[in-house]
Parts: sequence; C-alpha cells; structure tokens
Amino acid sequence: MKNLDIDFTRAQFPAFAEASLQGQAFFENAGGSYTCAPVFNRLMRFYRERKVQPYAPYEASRLGGEEMDEARARLAAIMGVATDELSFGPSTSQNTYVLAQAVRQWLPKGAAIVVTNQDHEANSGVWRRLADGGIEVREWAIDRETGHLDQDDLAGLLGDGKVRLVCFPHCSNVVGEINPVAEIVAMAHAAGAATCVDGVSYAPHGLPDVAALGTDIYLFSAYKTYGPHQGIMVIRRALGAALPNQGHYFNGDTLYKRFTPAGPDHAQVAASAGMADYIDAQFAHHSGGTATAVARGAFVHDLMRAHEVRLLQPLLDYLAARNDVRLLGPRRAEMRAPTVAVETSRPGEEVAAALAAHGIMAGGGDFYAVRPLQAMGVDPAKGVLRMSFVHYTSHAEVEALIRALDQVL
Repeated sequence: MKNLDIDFTRAQFPAFAEASLQGQAFFENAGGSYTCAPVFNRLMRFYRERKVQPYAPYEASRLGGEEMDEARARLAAIMGVATDELSFGPSTSQNTYVLAQAVRQWLPKGAAIVVTNQDHEANSGVWRRLADGGIEVREWAIDRETGHLDQDDLAGLLGDGKVRLVCFPHCSNVVGEINPVAEIVAMAHAAGAATCVDGVSYAPHGLPDVAALGTDIYLFSAYKTYGPHQGIMVIRRALGAALPNQGHYFNGDTLYKRFTPAGPDHAQVAASAGMADYIDAQFAHHSGGTATAVARGAFVHDLMRAHEVRLLQPLLDYLAARNDVRLLGPRRAEMRAPTVAVETSRPGEEVAAALAAHGIMAGGGDFYAVRPLQAMGVDPAKGVLRMSFVHYTSHAEVEALIRALDQVL
C-alpha cells in the first residue's frame, strides 16, 4: 500500500486554507473533526437548491429526497450492511437513548445486560438506567492501571445465560485501546446476547466493515468523521425487527425509521453523502483501480490507520519517557487510536490552555468519561490533557506538539 498523500488529503479540507487557523495545529479531533469539502459542497447545494420538503413529485423536492437516499445507501454499502439498516439521528447520544427505551420494552423479566466502565457516558448511562425498571445491570470493569477490558472477565458475566445485551466501545475516548470487537461479539452471541458497539471514538480513523464485525448495533457520529452534526447508527435487521418501534406507528415497517422518532435534518442527511465522496476520492487517488464499496472503505481505512500509527508512536514514546505524566492506555500505536490522554500534576484544562499559547489546539477535562477516569484513579474534577488527531494530521504538527509539551509540562 502507498503511504497517505498528506498534501492531497489536506487539500480536501477547507480548514487548512482558512487564514484564521494558520499557525495552529488541531489536536482535539476526538471532540469533532474538520469537515471535508464534499460535505460542505453538498450542504450548501441542498440549502441553495433543495431546501423544500423532500420526496414530493416536483423537481427540487425529488432531488432532495434522492440525495438523502444516496447518503444512506452509499454509507451503508461502505460498511457492508443493507441500506435500510442505517439510520440518521440528531446525535449518537440521542440515538442511544432511543435504543435504550426500545430495549427496556423488549427485555423479559429477569434479564440482564452488560455495560463497561471504559465507555463514554452516552453508551453507559442510558443502559445503566434500565436498572430502574428491574433489569440487572452487570459491569465489565477495566483494569485500574491499564484501562484494559479482559475478555475472561466478560466470560464470567455471561456464564448464567441471563444476559441479553452487551454494550461496549470499539475504543474509549480516553483509554484509546482498540477492543477486539469481532471476538467480543462472538462471545456474546454464543451466550445468547446481542451487542451494541459505540464506535464514536473509532470511526474517525476509518469506517469499519460492520458486517465483518458481526455486531447487532454500531453507532458513531458524522461530525467526528468529517461530516455534519448527525448521529449514524447501524441496526441489523434481526434485532431491529425484534425491538419495539419507537417512531410513528405508520412507519413501523420501515427499518430505518423505527428508531428515529424525530424528523431527520434533511440537509445534513443529504450532506453526509459527502463522507462517501471523500472516501472514494482517497481510494481513487491512492489506488487508481476499481473495487466494491466495502473494499474501497477497507482500503481507505487501512491507509488512514497506517499513517496514524506512524505519527502516533513517537508521541507515545515521548510521553512514556517522561516521569511527570501518566499516559493512559497502551504504549504501542498499533493497539490504539491516536486519542492520547495523560494525567499531569495540573488540571487538564490548565495544560490545554498553556498549549494554546504555543499554537496547539488540545483539550482538557473529563470528556464525559467520568467512569473510566475514576476507575483508573484519576480525579475527574482535575481531568486529563487529551491530544487527539486523525489522518490529516502531519508529521510536522506532531513534532510541534512535542516541542510545545516540552515548554508547558
């Protein structure tokens, strides 16, 4: 595989040509990525030419509906699922909340679910609240030192056959370790449980082949994958049909409408096709060949990850060598996403503010990851410094980050 062409890549993002952002390196991508040009272009076109109620017979409406359908179809194809198995909602937190209400109605008396304390609160809190309705909630707990989820511990939680749903992250937004999703899903399915995977912190590093992972539900956020502020969820047909409809009763036979009770944001749904445009552009530039949508997505996923791993290892080595910070999560780049949280002697927000004076845009705080921070002995009130990047980050920017850390730590 060719190395990622960083100049071509950055040319696809208007932010890198924006005068107000010059001289600054963006290291808070886990909170939301820059938006790629195809998404901008589609969003502006929709507002300019299609901002009418979609799916009516007149031309502007017909084209608007077709663009919304295109977004769903193309993104689903890249992830290896059927078009109607992909839904859009206002955010991943909202999508997860709606799913939890459906699961509350679906679970039989005496059933149990498994959650982790490695998660962002959006894929933990709503599931834990099912305990209010008599559902047993079992916690798959992380290792206090490493933040790792041990599969042997999960096996113990699944042993009695009562668990009907296992909710866990593809990777944590502070630990960063990439969990072996396919293996965990296989364990859960063998025990008779469905799975819900929070992919918010993983998808920005390459959209996964959801069919290959085998999970029943996969959730992520378009605004962290170079798109508009939408939540995207994949619900495989078998589970989607079994869960009670949460939408209008007359939409119950349409899978992608069953768990989106609010009307979709037409323009942002249509603009999400720009995410597929971007993936296809990367494939065409670096491959020059032809392939199925799944293969194109896999190629670009691997291209992005290889670039990120090359840039990430020097940063991890630098942080691991310091005796004044605690690096959360794995020290090997291939085991984790480039979302790097460290505990320092000062509050995370204070260190992030100091970095800003050196042209580094990073974040500090708890990042709604209160449970994993507490489990690893980090005071959420003090929080952590988080430095997160994606494939459009350059080697020079990582070097600038390390130089700035030398100044502020």
